[in-house]
Amino acid sequence: MKNNLQDENMQNLMRAILTLETEEECMRFLRDLCTVSELKSMSQRLEVAMKLRSGAVYTDIAAATGASTATISRVSRSLSYGENGYNTVLERLDSAK
Repeated sequence: MKNNLQDENMQNLMRAILTLETEEECMRFLRDLCTVSELKSMSQRLEVAMKLRSGAVYTDIAAATGASTATISRVSRSLSYGENGYNTVLERLDSAK
């Protein structure tokens, strides 16, 4: 995590997420924590990351997901130069199939 995110509140959030054991628990927690709009934005970014990783082009991704090119570009930068969070999750999702 970056320094501006390293505080006790963020650590508590990460610990709370790690206690969740099922998709249902995760959904209930996220629905309490986030707005519907925030959840849709996060799930859209994950879908964009999946499509980028599979080699899809921006125009196809935008058409399929409704994401703006700015969002697609941001996700692409995170995939290439970020904290490796997307890649970790996507690799684990692939191996769980």
